[in-house]
Parts: sequence; C-alpha cells; structure tokens
Amino acid sequence: MRAGKLEFAFPGPKPGRSADMPVRSNVEKPTVMTLFSFMKTNKSALISAFVFTVTLIAAPAAEEGFRPLFNGKDLSGWKLRHLDGRQSWSVEPGGILKNTVEKGVHGTDLVTDQKFWNFTVRYEYMTPDHSNSGFYLRGRHEIQILGDHQSGKATKTCNGSIYNFKAPDKFVTKPGGKWQTAEATIIGNRITVILNGEKVQDNVECDRGTGGQLDDKVNEPGPILLQGDHGTVSFRNIRIKDLAP
Repeated sequence: MRAGKLEFAFPGPKPGRSADMPVRSNVEKPTVMTLFSFMKTNKSALISAFVFTVTLIAAPAAEEGFRPLFNGKDLSGWKLRHLDGRQSWSVEPGGILKNTVEKGVHGTDLVTDQKFWNFTVRYEYMTPDHSNSGFYLRGRHEIQILGDHQSGKATKTCNGSIYNFKAPDKFVTKPGGKWQTAEATIIGNRITVILNGEKVQDNVECDRGTGGQLDDKVNEPGPILLQGDHGTVSFRNIRIKDLAP
C-alpha cells in the first residue's frame, strides 16, 4: 500500500523490462471485494510473484566456508588405507561414493590425502539393514555408522555413537535404504554430532582413539577415514569447513 493504493512488484527480467516489474491498482482503500477483483485482473502477475517467493523460501541456506571432499566423479583426493587392499569403492551415478562388501569378503578403508585439525564436516550416508561402517575424524575418532534401526536402542556401539566411547543422547537412526544426514564438529579433543537434525553428541571430550584408528597421535591433524572393511555403505555430499586453531 502506497499513498492509499495497492502496489507490489515481482522480479522476472524480460526483454525490454527492468528487473522489478511494478503492479499497481487504481483502487484506493481497497475492500475485500476490490482486492478479489484486483487478484482476478492481475492473475498472471500474482502467480509469478508467488512462485518466486516460494523459490526463495525453499532455497537452502548457503554453506559458507564449506568445500567438497568428494567431487562426485572419481576418487581424486582419496586413497586406500592399504595400497594392496581390495578396491571395494566405486563412484555411482548421482555423485554417490559406494563401498560394496559381499558376505565373507573384506573391503578396504578409504582415507583423504589431506589432513585436518579443527573442522566441521557434513555428509549423507545410507546403509542396508545391519550393515556396519564408520566415519573417522582425523582418522582416530569413529562416528559409528550402523544399520540398526530395528534395535531402537542407544548404545556405545549404535549408529551415531562415538564408537565404544559414548552412546548418542538419543536414538534417531533411519531404516535401512534411507539417506541419513550427519554433521560432526571437532575442536581440540571435543566432538559434537548432529544426526538427522538432532544433536546426539554435545561437546564430548574424547582424548583417545576409539578403535581401528590410523595412529594414536591425538594431538596432531589427521585425515578423514571412511571405514570400508566391514559392510556396504554409500556416501554423498561430503563437505568440510576448516575452523580456527
């Protein structure tokens, strides 16, 4: 409303038009009926404005400072933990990094070339029911990945635990075959984990390796390690943000 008249503008640059295209009504002090009439007259403009508004609302927040660890195309920046180990990792359509482990066969852990100290890492993963994997911070502290939705219990070895160290504060595991979202932050020796939108580890002090670690140098930077020797797991959208020392 401006000077007693109904007025709005919606974006949508078109040839010969500016970015903001004003739509005005000559009706002063509009009533419900006049507003209804205005909406009918300017139907296409209102639809465009509505679509634009919904698009803005639906757009994900920018992830400032994050960069991808997996490019979605190949294993550049990654290496097998054991160079003579079985190559169980593959890149699937849609930018999916998959580790396939058949029954009775072991795969090999996958490790980043780069090492990190303080950081936040975000990733999505999916497992079949009962499959076992892990996401290691600095190659030493495992955030457990387990297809244990059916158990419904939070334990020191369940999905979202700091493996064999601390159970998650709540059990939020999704069924097998569903994508799960995770965010892990490590600063010094303190770890915070958000799993499927719920904080499950809150600034937990972890001053030792949790099993299967690359080494015990907990006061030094280390790589991201994806556990590959236990079970089938898929990852996507792995990205990291370095934090101040």
